[in-house]
Amino acid sequence: MDSFEKDGNGAVPESLPPPPPVPPDVVPIKAESEPAKKKVVRVPMARRGPGSKGQKITLLTNHFKVNVGSVDGYFFHYCVSLFYEDGRPVDGKGVGRKVIDRVQETYSNELAGKDFAYDGEKSLFTVGPLPNNKLEFTVILEDVTSNRNNGNASPKGHESPNAHDRKRIKRSYQSKTFKVDISFAAKIPMQAIQNALRGQESENSQEALRVLDIILRQHAAKQGCLLVRQSFFQNNPDNFTDIGGGVLGCRGFHSSFRASQGGLSLNIDVSTTMIIRPGPVVDFLIANQNARDPYSLDWTKAKRTLKNLRIKVSPSNQEYKITGLSEQMCKDQLFSLKQKSAKNDNGEAENLEITVYDYFVNRRNIELRYSADLPCINVGKPKRPTYFPLELCSLVSLQRYTKALTTFQRASLVEKSRQKPQERMTVLSSALQRSNYGAEPMLRSCGVSISTNFTQVEGRVLPAPRLKVGNGEDFFPRNGRWNFNNKKLVEPTKIERWAVVNFSARCDTNSLVRDLIRCGDMKGIRIDNPFDVFQETNQNRRCSPVVRVDKMFEDIQSKLPGAPQFLLCVLPDKKNSDLYGPWKKKNLAEFGIVTQCMAPTRVNDQYLTNLLLKINAKLGGLNSMLAIEQTTSIPVVSKVPTIILGMDVSHGSPGQSDIPSIAAVVSSRQWPLISRYRASVRTQSPKLEMIDSLFKRVSDKEDEGIIREVLLDFYTSSGKRKPDQIIIFRDGVSESQFNQVLNIELDQVIEACKFLDESWNPKFVVIVAQKNHHTKFFQQGSPDNVPPGTVIDNKICHPKNNDFYLCAHAGMIGTTRPTHYHVLLDQIGFSADDLQELVHSLSYVYQRSTTAISVVAPICYAHLAASQVGTFMKFEDASETSSSHGGVTAPGAVAVPQLPRLNEKVCSSMFFC
Repeated sequence: MDSFEKDGNGAVPESLPPPPPVPPDVVPIKAESEPAKKKVVRVPMARRGPGSKGQKITLLTNHFKVNVGSVDGYFFHYCVSLFYEDGRPVDGKGVGRKVIDRVQETYSNELAGKDFAYDGEKSLFTVGPLPNNKLEFTVILEDVTSNRNNGNASPKGHESPNAHDRKRIKRSYQSKTFKVDISFAAKIPMQAIQNALRGQESENSQEALRVLDIILRQHAAKQGCLLVRQSFFQNNPDNFTDIGGGVLGCRGFHSSFRASQGGLSLNIDVSTTMIIRPGPVVDFLIANQNARDPYSLDWTKAKRTLKNLRIKVSPSNQEYKITGLSEQMCKDQLFSLKQKSAKNDNGEAENLEITVYDYFVNRRNIELRYSADLPCINVGKPKRPTYFPLELCSLVSLQRYTKALTTFQRASLVEKSRQKPQERMTVLSSALQRSNYGAEPMLRSCGVSISTNFTQVEGRVLPAPRLKVGNGEDFFPRNGRWNFNNKKLVEPTKIERWAVVNFSARCDTNSLVRDLIRCGDMKGIRIDNPFDVFQETNQNRRCSPVVRVDKMFEDIQSKLPGAPQFLLCVLPDKKNSDLYGPWKKKNLAEFGIVTQCMAPTRVNDQYLTNLLLKINAKLGGLNSMLAIEQTTSIPVVSKVPTIILGMDVSHGSPGQSDIPSIAAVVSSRQWPLISRYRASVRTQSPKLEMIDSLFKRVSDKEDEGIIREVLLDFYTSSGKRKPDQIIIFRDGVSESQFNQVLNIELDQVIEACKFLDESWNPKFVVIVAQKNHHTKFFQQGSPDNVPPGTVIDNKICHPKNNDFYLCAHAGMIGTTRPTHYHVLLDQIGFSADDLQELVHSLSYVYQRSTTAISVVAPICYAHLAASQVGTFMKFEDASETSSSHGGVTAPGAVAVPQLPRLNEKVCSSMFFC
């Protein structure tokens, strides 16, 4: 019997339906008889050796050395299941820690006095085993109004808030019974930590480090901290800063154990999260909606914002979770109050219909100043509401705010959470001392001690690459910066057929044009007079953004003799203009016109020069280039046709689960240059991190993927040469996804290459760039940030893998965040110095600014391309892009709306600059 004919458990099904008939015109494909090739799984490569170039510099880093005393022991991992008395599983979070604490207090003997490391959910760890592999306990908690949801089953029937209040209080003191099952899951040798330090990583070593992280999280939870992944935040108003809209920035700390060349270290850093402003609900709503008073609030919006937030209610001080708002105002909202005194014929208490306002003011003698004409807060179940007047409700502290921040909130948060290097070091030192990890029993029982000194590391400062500008001049940037004063651009363009479009901005367009032509002349860009200046009419101003753009284009088409080469667009709003998306889409996708938007606030020569840098790059010029590019002497890259790719996926904000993610791949062109790029942008399923459109085979001859598009452009722009070397920079993936990048994404790239030419075997380099990590570097005894060009590839780097940190840019404000580069694959065989210098040089080819940037230019361009093309979708009617109108493609899958393709006239330009 063939194994395919059995069903899952080996039984033979009764009968199978007959196979479908073969259509007459189909020729069966002959099955391949050769054995299937075994797929090689790639893993990140090992380090070949450290670099040596550059001037040595001694630095400190926020890694603290950890000594592990016992190596012979084992961590024992147990699974925890919690149930209510009636056997229902406990779903509310937050109560778990209380229950487990109670188990430990009550059953210390049965547990052999062991300390626990509990993650608050399903996993519990001990040093050494518990007496039995399966343990069952029953515990009673007096007060189960947990930090979160208490999971109390409410009795049926409408009741007064007061009766309900009393019921809750009574019931919570009457206590609640929990059943706890603890069963053995695995044992993890502590030796695994030592193995990881020798570069032998395994599931065991990751688990062992996870146990240490859980111990620190538990330590913070016991001090009442809010935990967010590896960070914790104390309820201390000194750490709060108002960023507007009822949201506070809350400063806390990140901590994680890391295996490094210098041994085990604890990485501690300052971390910030957003929380809801605690205090009266009404104050939060007014701030959140920027309203004048409670009577001008939008209650539909308020209901969405408040759902699931926790409040304390006065005067009982009980804690509840908000489930909604009342349909009617407090003075009109009725509920049924059981009358203890009045009985009906059956001897049951009669129900009296009464308003919430009347009940609180007249029955409970609580003064209400402003709630009568506002909705009530509902904390009950859908069928059994429980109402409280708004002014009796206060939001509890440390509740995360997870919606997207506005531009102003973000700017405020960044500004207020900045810290100079010295200040950051002081804050971290005192945090480590205050944390008192030395007294943590779990750490002591596995012999872990944490040093209080910053780790000293040896760095090297790479020299800045020489840059080439116009008139044959070249120069060395100083401190990661340069300027174009008295210099011409290396390849300036001519701007001939162009016009200005003004969308009702207050702006003297005539002097703007005059100054732009003058500044262009100083930089070597010849700018003719514009055809025309199109001013938006007053009546069009009131239309929707899409209509405003359409009308403006009708005006342009009626007056211009042909399509312009370039349009300068003056927008009225500095940030987030709702005209930006429709305008860019119209120009780039429909007409293929290069366009530059500006919002004139302070227009001076410096501003116009920066604007011209962007315009010149978009129109195909170059502002500056590496001297080694011009002399074709870049090690490794100049010898053989080489393409450089930057890849990134950007996702919607956390609250938006149905907004498609946007994948962008930026690629170099015109080899041997590495300063010119183009971009391909596609949508994909929301929150999908791996790029799924690199290779998209639609028939035997056709591939609609990004990589084919990129390779064909390289071929035509590089003198009909195929790249023999492909260097991929990938942004935004965590260490847990490295293997997917190497085995899923890289496979797609290779397939796309083979599809173009079966016999072609380019060599690959794959490098991941990470910015959201928590390693920082400091200069000993200096208030300054580390100098630009600082590279670190020892001590705190991975014990085995090929990684290094680079601070290419000059940190002007706050503390420099280095980029952590992980070289996952190198088939070309770069030396450490050549690769580090290439990465450093790629921080100097960014055409939009006259500074070295913190991450290689192709990755920066990928961000820009994704966010610009992403605005094409933002303004479209939400229903077109929301999941409910997707047109189902597979059971449960939702069609992702496709982005419009860029017009061929601009698709290979640096439109994203």
